[in-house]
Amino acid sequence: MIGMFMANAQQKVGGLALYTVRDNMGADAKATLMAVAEAGYKNIEAAGYKDGKFYNLAPKDFNKLLKEVGLSPISTHQGGVTLENADTMIADVKAAGFKYFVLPSSPKELRDDNKQLASFMNILGEKCHKAGLKLLYHNHAFEFEKGGDGVVPYDYLLENTNPKYVNFQMDLYWVTKANQDPVTYFNKYPGRFKMWHVKDMDDQGRFAPVGNGQINFSEILAQKKKSGMKYYMVEQDKTFDMTPLEAIKISHKGIIKIGFK
Repeated sequence: MIGMFMANAQQKVGGLALYTVRDNMGADAKATLMAVAEAGYKNIEAAGYKDGKFYNLAPKDFNKLLKEVGLSPISTHQGGVTLENADTMIADVKAAGFKYFVLPSSPKELRDDNKQLASFMNILGEKCHKAGLKLLYHNHAFEFEKGGDGVVPYDYLLENTNPKYVNFQMDLYWVTKANQDPVTYFNKYPGRFKMWHVKDMDDQGRFAPVGNGQINFSEILAQKKKSGMKYYMVEQDKTFDMTPLEAIKISHKGIIKIGFK
């Protein structure tokens, strides 16, 4: 049955951040993953780790399910990571077959202390490196707001983390929302942005399916090599007047039209 279903799949390219379909994953993980594969996606990023499980499945069982439906585990957002639980999380991330351990945002207790946050990231990144994983930091818009000291947190992190252990997952929507230019960052910090979150912005500034908004992805994609991008994940935090499963189909058509591979 799965073989027949996969035969009917569209051209399989790119990845999907499962945060987009989080409610569907909570209701029926297998059916949702099958729908993601049928929509044409090749890779996934998880955002559902809790109590040692991914979407209520043991790491190896989650990996097995992904293989059954023809999806590859690339990255996972690991909220709540601390230096105390990092070793356990890293082991689970490895067991599930992921390559990238992603810090989804700065821990709240470190958000106003760039120096401590950078130190935390360097230590965590070294732990990941020793385990054969790569650490990435995912941005929102607040990292581009100058602090009381006049320092832009995102710039500080780029300048004070070790590229051997720490790199970045650039969320193109949030960079744009912060009135910044992704290409400017690629030029200033080449090779540091190993992964992108690709989501569009409508004329109201809201999330939109890729290709249905105002972000110039073609211009950004032209600088892929300079950025260091190895993978990208389509994401849409909210889908408004359509279901998440409808939105991911539109975005898949968009990434192909734009030229993502």
